[in-house]
Amino acid sequence: MRKKKCPDCQECLPAWLAAFGDLMSLMLCFFVLLLSMSSFDTKKITEAVGSLTGAMSVLEGGPITEISKNRIQDSIAIEARDEISETVTRVEQAAGDANEMMEQTQGRTITVEEAQEGFVIELPAALLFKPGSATIENQDALLFLKRIALIIEELPNEMQVSVKGHTDEVNPSASSLFKDNWELSTARAISVLHELLLDGVEPSRVHAEGYAEFRPVATNITKSGREKNRRVELHFYGMTKDKDVKIDLSVLDTVSSK
Repeated sequence: MRKKKCPDCQECLPAWLAAFGDLMSLMLCFFVLLLSMSSFDTKKITEAVGSLTGAMSVLEGGPITEISKNRIQDSIAIEARDEISETVTRVEQAAGDANEMMEQTQGRTITVEEAQEGFVIELPAALLFKPGSATIENQDALLFLKRIALIIEELPNEMQVSVKGHTDEVNPSASSLFKDNWELSTARAISVLHELLLDGVEPSRVHAEGYAEFRPVATNITKSGREKNRRVELHFYGMTKDKDVKIDLSVLDTVSSK
């Protein structure tokens, strides 16, 4: 006998609705995963949701996500930062090898630190020079500068190197060739620069500066503080056109005419 349909049973939902419900569940999981892996940026979230909903014709389309100039610059900055990090790793390895070779020297070691536009190598003066002298006599230090020169040659041409000499507040002795700390700090910076040039660094990519005792990193009261202040720093930074300063020569002509 044919089984009669129960009058109390309601008609089942159509099959397509079950598939649609599964699809919505999967989309919910997808957006939850996206949210868990991303940072909260209201503008970016609004653009992403608007683009997706507009493309799927589920809701009205929101703002269209476009590749702006700022975002391209951000991606370039990230790539440049990755390249700098790789270079810093190589420099740190070279500094570690140099520190091991100069272990017998009772003084400070070579350090490497990342900066806003590049990185900085700090060379203690005790590892390079004798008191009151600007002649590099440590062969291990010269070998380290040779390795740094090889790394500089592999860097982009936009990467510049500024060699900066610093001293403590004690003036050179009477037997020194330099009458004050200005001459001594500048001469030491130029001495390091000359070694880089001899090792093949392009002259247009490096320059030297001397600051005497006026940019200390520690107190000059203690012996250890003065030792920290006696140093030569190699600042690696990228040149940007936005920082170029242009002088209007017509203004100078107007002033001279007055």
